[in-house]
Amino acid sequence: MQLFASTKKVIQRLTFYVCAASMFMLVPMMFLTTIDVIGRAFFARPVPGAVELSEYMLAVVILLGLAYTQQVKGHPRVTLIVSRLPWRLQALLEIIMNLLGMFIIFIVIWQGYLLATGRMSTVVSDVLRIPQLPFRLLVSVGGALLFLELLVDLATAAGNLFKGPQGGKVKM
Repeated sequence: MQLFASTKKVIQRLTFYVCAASMFMLVPMMFLTTIDVIGRAFFARPVPGAVELSEYMLAVVILLGLAYTQQVKGHPRVTLIVSRLPWRLQALLEIIMNLLGMFIIFIVIWQGYLLATGRMSTVVSDVLRIPQLPFRLLVSVGGALLFLELLVDLATAAGNLFKGPQGGKVKM
């Protein structure tokens, strides 16, 4: 149990720091977009490559923030029916959903890696000629972090199944 707690703490800390690092892309993206819009509207001179840079920065923010969103349970959940089920069935459904999510994310990691390292790995952006490889690899990196968070949730749900209800509800 101590090993699980320390592993969970390491995974959650890693997820938090990766998400925090990705959030630093928001401010430059905001300034770049603002400068591009002002330049385009008032001076008829947009920033060259602003759209490409914004797309890449947005990819960093989204892909590296998915796992943290899972960690803080920020993804939408509809529990209208599940919350009325017995606690043991709730825990079982939580296990099934985590396994299904892990299976889907594993496919995303695998295909993201194949896409990044395949014959299209030398592709560059149109205007600024920025290699797309690092940003394509982010699909696998973000997916791997999300997979680890789902693994933590799976272990927690399995523990809930065997421990019993805490106050009549399954802790998820």
